[in-house]
Amino acid sequence: VQLQASGGGLVQPGSSLRLSCAASGFSLGYHAVGWFRQAPGKEREGISCISTSDGSPTYADSVKGRFTFYKDNANDMAYLEMTSLKPEDTARYYCAAGVPQGHPCIEVAYDYWGQGTQVTVSS
Repeated sequence: VQLQASGGGLVQPGSSLRLSCAASGFSLGYHAVGWFRQAPGKEREGISCISTSDGSPTYADSVKGRFTFYKDNANDMAYLEMTSLKPEDTARYYCAAGVPQGHPCIEVAYDYWGQGTQVTVSS
């Protein structure tokens, strides 16, 4: 069971990025999937989750209207489209998977984690 996040980078404020999450060894279609981020010195926070196998994403207030999360179940991929990036979005971004039981978008609800990808927003 493995999750691989990619797509991070160094961008200017106002830019866009798309993060990808690839699953191997299991099917994302049958799992809850979430995107989390952790900035230096801060706790890991859930920013967008789909907590059932076929549900709609929820978003943290800090990213609502700017980020879009969607899954490609056929290819066991998940994506996080990020627009209007701000310096406060700078963090390491992780994708995670767990049991699809409608849990809140919190770290303890997810069992499988990727290694993360760094997003830095700076001018």
